[in-house]
Amino acid sequence: MRRTLEGTKIKRQHVSGFRARMATPGGREVLNRRRAKGRHRLAIQAKKRA
Repeated sequence: MRRTLEGTKIKRQHVSGFRARMATPGGREVLNRRRAKGRHRLAIQAKKRA
């Protein structure tokens, strides 16, 4: 039996990635808020493959 919710990396990038945030006025607000707060990571980042 499968779990009911399984995320996908592609979907996550398309919704929450840096370029997705930059594409809309609301997303840019999110980034600016995170910059103002001093967040080390502004948006999620794909993990580097070894």
